[in-house]
Amino acid sequence: MKSRKLSGTRRRVTILGAAATSVVAGVALLPNWSAGAAVVDDPTVDAKTKATFQRLADAVFTDRTDALVTGAQGDREKPLTNGFSGDVKLSSGTARSEGATLSSLGQRKDKLAKAGEKYSKAATTVTLNATRVTGRTAKADVTETTTLTYAQARGNAPKTTGFQARHELTFKADRQGTWQLTGITDTDQGGLAVNTLSKPTSVKVTTAADDNPMPNAKRAEITRNPAAVPKTGTAYDYKAMATYAEKYWNVYNKDYPDFNNHTAGGDCTNFVSQSLKAGGWKHVPGYVYDYTKWFGNADIQSDSFVGVNEWSWFAQNSKRTTPLANVYQLEVGDVLQMDFDRDGAKDHTMIVTYKANGIPYLTYHSNNTLRKSLSSIITQNPNAYYYAYRT
Repeated sequence: MKSRKLSGTRRRVTILGAAATSVVAGVALLPNWSAGAAVVDDPTVDAKTKATFQRLADAVFTDRTDALVTGAQGDREKPLTNGFSGDVKLSSGTARSEGATLSSLGQRKDKLAKAGEKYSKAATTVTLNATRVTGRTAKADVTETTTLTYAQARGNAPKTTGFQARHELTFKADRQGTWQLTGITDTDQGGLAVNTLSKPTSVKVTTAADDNPMPNAKRAEITRNPAAVPKTGTAYDYKAMATYAEKYWNVYNKDYPDFNNHTAGGDCTNFVSQSLKAGGWKHVPGYVYDYTKWFGNADIQSDSFVGVNEWSWFAQNSKRTTPLANVYQLEVGDVLQMDFDRDGAKDHTMIVTYKANGIPYLTYHSNNTLRKSLSSIITQNPNAYYYAYRT
């Protein structure tokens, strides 16, 4: 969600492919019990058990997204997770916490509705990426992919919005060999998925050298229906920016490194910089630490290309952007940044890829998200500071 955290000493990041990890997704793994374990009845995790892990995870996140459509358990009498018993099921504690989560998401549905954001249906699928077993504990890494259909979309408004989120599920086996889901952790550097209650992680304030003062961005208001500020001039190809972002929102371009979950930050600013480059932003080569420079490719990237605050400093210093007084004045190709905890450091970067009926729709990485309405972002994060950039 937030951009990569940058320290005083730049460190090169080696992006390791999935093939280099010790666990390969999709391969039926045998349990790796500790040698000489005292317990002789440790349960096995065979292909059938892992398939049940996946189905239970699918039920958990389907229940969550359905709660945003019609209420606490969607249009069913009971949550889907209630149908699991026997060898794999929710623990009593997890069942209670998920019940509270569905209730909270039902309340979020009502808040979104007041902001004009309603969904008519949701579709969620979960992919099991890897399973790690130690004794009587199993860890399952999953990727959730969700599409929400906007209810009564008017005119040329988008019909759907989508996102991906990664999670780690913890299962523990009791003495009868029953695997119980005891914990669910969001593992993305995200927190902006509409069906999560996780709070986004903030970036620590980054400082520049004393002889290189930082330009401060102006905060934007979040009130509805401001005076329109249409774009003028044709310096950049804004349609190309949007097309690039919507092409690579969940399938990363191999011509650039992927910083999602590989550093203390994420891939959001790297992704937005790529989109701007696709629309005509030119490289300004130089020293990687110098925020007045901007460049990025597969081999090297300036701090301003991948760092959320450094990007802001470059964008202002270079005069490639101008501030907007209100976030609803954003148009296609414009950039929105957020400071979640109001500590002076910006934490997340997004690009507008669509606008209809006065509502900008944002696309971004970390969590990977396509056309999320500005209204839903503000409803979910009403206390954040917002910074709107006209590109």
